[in-house]
Amino acid sequence: MSMERLFFSLGAISAFLGVVAGAFGSHGLRGRLSSDMLTVFEIGVRYQMYHALAMLAVGWAYTRWPGSLVVASGWLFVLGTILFSGSLYLLSLTGVRWLGAITPLGGLAFLGGWACLIVVGLRG
Repeated sequence: MSMERLFFSLGAISAFLGVVAGAFGSHGLRGRLSSDMLTVFEIGVRYQMYHALAMLAVGWAYTRWPGSLVVASGWLFVLGTILFSGSLYLLSLTGVRWLGAITPLGGLAFLGGWACLIVVGLRG
């Protein structure tokens, strides 16, 4: 599978799962979680959706500027989604507070992905 198709597909899968998670949070968790934990869950959904769109953009960017930085940005967005959103989902559902320590690592992965795309865009 080509890189552009891979990241486009990963972005579409992540967006699909983000919609599922958002619906689950809105309909299945309201009343079961405290408002604080529901907010934490919703932040996970929001960042998953933002970075699902970013993965779609990576798929497009690879068609214009193929290279290792574009690929790195895509994998950093995947990793960031798993660490950032995944840790927030688990934290909100389990209440295990140490999971919050993982979240910033996902944020750093997101930043790294965006930094890679900045360099790609400036090099053109």
